[in-house]
Amino acid sequence: MTVRTRIAPSPTGSPHVGTAYMALFNLAFARKYGGEMILRIEDTDQSRSSQASEDAILSSLKWLGLDWDEGPDCGGDFGPYRQSERLAFYKEAIQKLVDAGYAYPCFCTPERLNELRKKQIENKETPRYDGHCLSLSREEIEQKMKAGEKYVYRLKIPDEGVCEFEDELRGKVSIEWSQVDHQIIQKSDGYPTYHLASVVDDYLMKITHVIRGEEWINSTPKHILLYQGFGWKPPSFAHLPLLRNPDKSKLSKRKNPTSIDYYKDAGFVPEAVVNYLGMMGYTLPDQREIFTVQEMSSTFEIKRMSLGGPIFDIAKLKWLNGRYLREKLTREDVLRRMIEWKANPQFLDKILPLALPRLETFSDFFPLAQFLLNDVPNYEVDLLAGRLETGMAAKVLKIAEWELEKMPAWNREGLSSLFQKIADTEELKLKQILPPFFVAVSGSTVSLPLFDSLALLGPDLVRTRIRIALEKLSVSGAGLSKKGLKKLEKEYAQKYGNRID
Repeated sequence: MTVRTRIAPSPTGSPHVGTAYMALFNLAFARKYGGEMILRIEDTDQSRSSQASEDAILSSLKWLGLDWDEGPDCGGDFGPYRQSERLAFYKEAIQKLVDAGYAYPCFCTPERLNELRKKQIENKETPRYDGHCLSLSREEIEQKMKAGEKYVYRLKIPDEGVCEFEDELRGKVSIEWSQVDHQIIQKSDGYPTYHLASVVDDYLMKITHVIRGEEWINSTPKHILLYQGFGWKPPSFAHLPLLRNPDKSKLSKRKNPTSIDYYKDAGFVPEAVVNYLGMMGYTLPDQREIFTVQEMSSTFEIKRMSLGGPIFDIAKLKWLNGRYLREKLTREDVLRRMIEWKANPQFLDKILPLALPRLETFSDFFPLAQFLLNDVPNYEVDLLAGRLETGMAAKVLKIAEWELEKMPAWNREGLSSLFQKIADTEELKLKQILPPFFVAVSGSTVSLPLFDSLALLGPDLVRTRIRIALEKLSVSGAGLSKKGLKKLEKEYAQKYGNRID
């Protein structure tokens, strides 16, 4: 048997360090046993998926040196490797489950489901579907379908008993079926949900080991039930501990930069980032702190992984990165990489037109351009308010953070339009709302043209600096309170539409 692992990111945002973390351990496991790792794009959420996000995922993983054997970019014998191109497989699979009695159509409206959930919470019950549509006769189902009523397909869950399965890392896991919901496996638009698509793809792509995050433990009974419905042997499962913020909460962009591209743009070397991710869950037998992917793979034993929630500490990552610069790279390597990073003619040539009107000598250039090369600029929090009250400054910074998450293309024109939209919506002048952003991004009230600077910095550095500015305001007592944030969230939904988390 050839060991085959996979990673299956969704192209719905910036490439997450959690994706790299999972990719690293899937790769190490596959390489240890002479196997293969597959990259599959799970793009069934058509409203949020984008080609730009997929491209960013692939390029960021390649930057880290985490390679794969099959995928949408390089092909393979078990493609296509995008789920949106595999709908015929899922349609056939749904019919097999219905015929075998493992799935059924559900016509319940959102209103009924919301009311059901509300009552279950009031009664301190586990919120789950009550199987209402299981009682529909074949004639009733056909009548509703002919009438054009919207429906989904759900997985039929046993009423009682326990699902037991073996976890390669945790041993025997037992979950009562009463705690498992009748999962939707095909949405009303005909697209499968993660649960159906991942099981079908894992089987057809001959995945032998599913190594994923611990948040999927409670979903494993559903997946095992799907395998039973198809008459397939399930793969081995291993659920890794999730990366954590210093406060032990799940790693999130609200408290830590989570985009791989942030670390690339901030000047980290990829070997150090991968090394640090490896340290998050694994210790080499000889206890060394600095190691390559190859060295980790050659010694890898999944049972040596720690089950404790690994704390992602940027200060420790910077310490490790410094060791790489001093101990693992030659001076020539450091210089070459620094030039490739941001000291290259192409990047400097983009800055020069912005700085030239303000230059009197060459020495004026570097102070002006410094914030474009920094990770996070230093400044006094009092500068953030500008011409606004501090409460309003926090408000427009937060609105901009949410709006910037929704930007389809990051360029000067789009950024200019976005900030003008915020000014118009909040009934303010553009020159009133820009000062907080000058400070948040550059550390100064006067800087190079803002929109051009934002375009050069890129989305990950800009969003991180805005979040840090909001944190500074909160610490100073001038930020948004929990009550104020909830009020703003409702106001934002009315004025700007839904957020992207």
